[in-house]
Amino acid sequence: MSITLTETAAREIKTIIEQQELDAENIRLRVGVKGGGCSGFSYLLDLTENSKETDEVFEVNGVRVVCDPKSLLYLNGTTIDFKDEVMGRGFVFQNPNASTTCGCGSSFSA
Repeated sequence: MSITLTETAAREIKTIIEQQELDAENIRLRVGVKGGGCSGFSYLLDLTENSKETDEVFEVNGVRVVCDPKSLLYLNGTTIDFKDEVMGRGFVFQNPNASTTCGCGSSFSA
C-alpha cells in the first residue's frame, strides 16, 4: 500500500516548508480523504508534526508522508503531482480507486 509524490510535488512541498519556516526534520505531509465535495469525498493535504500510531508512514522523494488507514483504503496507488499552468496552479491527484471525479479535481467518488 502506498501513495506516490512526483518529484515536482515533492519539490513544491519542500518549498512550502521552507517558505513557512517549518521544522523540516519533524514535518510530515498528511494525506487523507474526508466526506464532502462535489463527488462525495474531498482530498486532504496538511503539513503537520503529528502522527498517530495507526498512521501509515512513507518516505517519497525526500518527503515524509502520513496517512490514516481509512483514507489509505481510498488512496492506495494514488499519485500526487503539482501543476503550475496558465489555467491554474495546485496539487493534482491521480487516483486509480476513483470511479468519478469532479471538474475541479479536488473530490471524487469510489
